[in-house]
Amino acid sequence: MVSRVAFDLVWFALAFVLGSFVEYWVHRLMHRPYKLGEKHRDHHRRNEGQGVLWEFRDYFLGTAIVMGLPFFWSIEIGIAWALGGTIFAAFSAYAHQLQHENPRKCFWMPMPVHYVHHKYGMWHHNFGLALDWWDRVFGTYKKVDWVDEKELARGDRGFGDLRWY
Repeated sequence: MVSRVAFDLVWFALAFVLGSFVEYWVHRLMHRPYKLGEKHRDHHRRNEGQGVLWEFRDYFLGTAIVMGLPFFWSIEIGIAWALGGTIFAAFSAYAHQLQHENPRKCFWMPMPVHYVHHKYGMWHHNFGLALDWWDRVFGTYKKVDWVDEKELARGDRGFGDLRWY
């Protein structure tokens, strides 16, 4: 028999993975003509994040309805699912801002895909914000030598030295 903790962890993990999947596809759709609009084109023009808390707000509000649905099955599943989605939204907001301001700190990826996506104007590659999993699965991962002299000249900043709001 599977323990309740393991059961909850499965729902948490499913929400986390689904969050990364949705993030990848929404960002990919933003690069299709006229799909998700001007705000994203402005993001590319400015090449900066909104700040971790504002990014989190957008990601959280964009998925709040989906995060609430499992509560119809059970409170336990709903809590595990909502925590997985919320933790992914927080991680994604942080990773997005980190890649704009301090991409060498993205130790969990060999190459910070979102940073490279912006740096090289990749409208057809590297759509992940927090993770590179789905780019690899769907063949949109494009490896480049991204650490150049300009990147090295940025200096070494801490993990928390970001725009938070």
